[in-house]
Order: sequence, then structure tokens, then C-alpha cells
Amino acid sequence: MANVLSTEKQIAVITALVEGCSVRSTARMTGVSKGAVLRTLAKVGKACQEYQNVTIRNVPAKRVQVDEIWSFCYAKEKNATPEMWKRVGYAGDVWTFTAIDADTKLVISWMVGRRDAGCAADFLQDVAGRLANRIQLTTDGHKMYLTAVPDAFGNRIDFAQLVKVYGNDPEGQKRYSPAQCLGTQRIEVIGNPDQEHISISYIERQNLNLRMANRRFTRLTNAFSKKLDNHIAMIAFFHMHYNFARVHQTLRVTPAMEAGISDHVWSIQEIVSLTLNETTKAA
Repeated sequence: MANVLSTEKQIAVITALVEGCSVRSTARMTGVSKGAVLRTLAKVGKACQEYQNVTIRNVPAKRVQVDEIWSFCYAKEKNATPEMWKRVGYAGDVWTFTAIDADTKLVISWMVGRRDAGCAADFLQDVAGRLANRIQLTTDGHKMYLTAVPDAFGNRIDFAQLVKVYGNDPEGQKRYSPAQCLGTQRIEVIGNPDQEHISISYIERQNLNLRMANRRFTRLTNAFSKKLDNHIAMIAFFHMHYNFARVHQTLRVTPAMEAGISDHVWSIQEIVSLTLNETTKAA
């Protein structure tokens, strides 16, 4: 039977991970084994996912922005082989869909999957089930949303896309970044969206938060996720910390407080304590 880490050690591990440290650097700093770090992450991540799934409901949002961010597990899609899939269960590109309330900055929902219409529809159906009223939705210009949004919301939505127009930069300059953006087009798709609020600025900023606070999302390193379950657990914990424990610089409260879901700023200890409920249920 594996040794159970003390609460203080669990807090130290989770604090390091949410600040963007890798698993190995977290193990070195806290004196905890790599295996124990991963077990703690998996346990806390599962508890965070279940808590938010129950708590973030009937959100009275008015304007929601949706986007997806790329990463990969074990190997990039072009390098993944059947042997890798057999070894770790999943290997290849991983996309994280995220929906944010433009007013409260609350991340309403997220989902890890493929970048296709099926995953987009499943994700948006989950978003729709968490909302209390009709919203204005903005996405980027990806074609999958043209079928996914109607599948999830029907005509009960004001939906628009912000399509970016890119120039033709030399290949060497766009290897690690997109080509220069020359402008945008605001396209109304369903309903009557307000042109002034057709924007994906907040969700793109949230993508940056996700990439900066997760070592797994760092490009050009070997810190990428090796197992999909650990990748999902880290994303679940990140969003728990962002929604409930991190004071938003502009709002001066957490997004969960601004949305009326929480009445205080959570500590890392409170987040770790969510696992006690899992232990109680298991017993």
C-alpha cells in the first residue's frame, strides 16, 4: 500500500503544480516521489472535476466566448504509432475546449478531446446545460461550430463568429507562431448578436493563462503529458484554482465570487480537502 501524504505535503505539491512547475521539479522541491506527485494530482483533479460539475449550474451569463487550445499526449499526432497507443492508451494531439463568461470571467465548462464537430457538439451541449438563460455566443471561424452550435442550442441563441484574416508570412516565421493577422470579420450566424460584443478576446487570454500555468502545455520541451488521465486531472485542478482560488486582477474577487457561486476566496488547503469527501464516499 502506498504511503499517504500529509495534508501539508499535498498542499505543497498542488501549489507547485498550479504555479507551472513540472512533475519532476515538484518532486525535487517538495521531497515527494514522482509517483506520489502524480497520485496526488489524479486524486485532487478528480475531486475538482466532480465538485465543479455539480456546482457550476444555472449560470446567468449573457455573453459567452468559446475557443480550443492545442497540446499533445505522449507524442504529436504525426509521430504517434499503434504501439504507442497500446502502451499508454492514447497518443497524439489533444484539444481543450473552454467556455468563459465574458462578464464574470467564470470558466463555465471545459472538455478535452479531438478538434472535430462531434467533440465540439458534446462540449457545447454541456455548456448549454449549465446556463440559466439565452446567451450571445462567439467562437472563432472554425467550421465545426457551424454544426455544433445548432446541435446544442437550436435557435435559442445569438451566435456569431469572429473570423481572423491572416497574411502569407514566410514559412520560417510561422513555424512557432501564426502568420500576421491582417484583420477580422464579424459574421452573424444565428439570431441577432450584438456586433459590439462579437469578440473572443477573453477566451484567448484564458488560453494564455492555461498555457502559462501548466508545464504540460509548454512548447518545445519534454514536459508534455505522458498519460491522458493526468493531463485531464491537471486541467480540472487548474480551472478549480482559477475559478475559486485566484483573485482576478480586474474584478478583485474570484470569478466564482463574481458569478455568485462562492462567497470567499478558496485556499489550496480547501481544494485539497475536497478529496476527503471522496475518501468518505469510498468508505
